[in-house]
Amino acid sequence: MKITEHITALEAAGLALADAAAEAGPDAGVPTCPGWRIRDLLRHTTMVHRWATAFVVEGHTSYRPDGGEPDLDGDELLAYYREGHAALVAALRAAPESLESWTFLPAPSPLAFWARRQAHETAVHRADAESALAAGPGAVDPALAVDGIDELLRGFHGRDGSRVRTPEPRILRVRATDTGDVWTVRLSATEPPRTERGGEAPAAERAAADVEFSGAADRLYLTLWNRLPADAVTVTGDDAVARLWRKSSGVTWK
Repeated sequence: MKITEHITALEAAGLALADAAAEAGPDAGVPTCPGWRIRDLLRHTTMVHRWATAFVVEGHTSYRPDGGEPDLDGDELLAYYREGHAALVAALRAAPESLESWTFLPAPSPLAFWARRQAHETAVHRADAESALAAGPGAVDPALAVDGIDELLRGFHGRDGSRVRTPEPRILRVRATDTGDVWTVRLSATEPPRTERGGEAPAAERAAADVEFSGAADRLYLTLWNRLPADAVTVTGDDAVARLWRKSSGVTWK
């Protein structure tokens, strides 16, 4: 996806998050984030948005801690969230392609990193806000979902800190049935997951997978981020690997 597409996705997801939060109300529980209520989700997300904005606007080239969550609630908190989201979108749109700043995942440029990362940060938290409503998380654009699966598998879980490890080598395949995208994830005890992305795999390679997750890209995206139950997609093969993913793949704020 292009930088402009990521920024557009960030804008849309952030507005939808706010709408869902307003409908649910600050006291509503967030089923996808046990222990959280909508106020907790808004406080966290606006903190992340403002933290990211500082890197884009001020060009910090080394890590800077976040400024902490706001001690706000109700309409005041929602307005503060909307303000921070709009400022992030505006900052990314105004930033030069030559932007230099600290990043924490591989990317073509710092601007590309921040646009992509905040698009997915916000899309996943949009799903969290919508989980507080009766209808549950809505659909995600397939192109954004594919991009997000790639970021999760090859970015977050390509890092040494990934906790997804198996006692014996195992292969997890992820297949988006609507877009044709396929990822092969090699798991082991000593290294973080190693993921290859490619087209339709040969029959012999398909048979070698110990477990496969398949389904529409947006359902896979939210399932891999543990925002939908495992049965939202089709799981074939070794169910123990599927259970291990849900237990150890969570990405947390540090």
